[in-house]
Amino acid sequence: MIQPKNVCVLVAEVPGRQRFAEALGAHEVNHAVERCMHRVERAIEANAGARLRRETARACAAFERCDAAILAACEMLERVESLPPLRGLRMLIRVGVHYGAAAPGPAVSADEALAMRLADTAKPGHILASNAVVMQLSPGVRHLACNKPLQDSALDGLGWPVFEIVRYSGTITSIPAAERISQRLRIHHQQDVLFVEENRPVVLLGREIGNDIVIIDRRTSRQHARIERRREGFVLIDRSTNGTYVAENGGAERCIKAGELPLIGPGRIGCGFSANDIERDLAFFEIV
Repeated sequence: MIQPKNVCVLVAEVPGRQRFAEALGAHEVNHAVERCMHRVERAIEANAGARLRRETARACAAFERCDAAILAACEMLERVESLPPLRGLRMLIRVGVHYGAAAPGPAVSADEALAMRLADTAKPGHILASNAVVMQLSPGVRHLACNKPLQDSALDGLGWPVFEIVRYSGTITSIPAAERISQRLRIHHQQDVLFVEENRPVVLLGREIGNDIVIIDRRTSRQHARIERRREGFVLIDRSTNGTYVAENGGAERCIKAGELPLIGPGRIGCGFSANDIERDLAFFEIV
């Protein structure tokens, strides 16, 4: 008999369908929910997750690493919130993450059920993770978990402390001030200027509309790469087909593919093409 493998299980769901249907109608709501779930699945794919099951307004996925599951959860919240509102109403998702066994086939394991319970308890636009997940996070991601467990009667008898994960769009209050990096990374792209900073610790690059920086080039993947702000500095993470090229002033060009690269700058980023090709759709960065 095959034993279930321990993985990080993520459950994301769109709550409040009935309320939206009463205001907008079933057809329009179903279309909106499907758009949200598409964004959820793209975030799962971009972070090397594997889909376990998919319902109309709920998705369950497995990740080898808890870091990847938490980053996927944050990314899917960002992607869904970037969708335009429907007649003034904005759909949100809520996410639960737990580390444990994911049973193969149609059966739902106890650990998957626990992740579902966390998702059901989370408020719209929030992420809850069990202590089993938080204990396995690397220092670069662990600071996204609040310092104290969540106190909620809906979680009584769960067996694990539960922590809320600080959203990318919020202030990272869980990092002691003495441990926070003070610099910001400034990105110039076309006419836009973005900052990777405490209040926005992740910037997404890719060809798909909805990324923070949209690169119009056939060699750029839909979700190509992202830049993260960590305690130790700024890191470029590639998730593309053709790789990401970085040329820092005074240094040789480097290419990463399915990997990470610390950014020191100033320099240039090419998504799928050389950063030395000034005719292309480059992003310029510097630490300020």
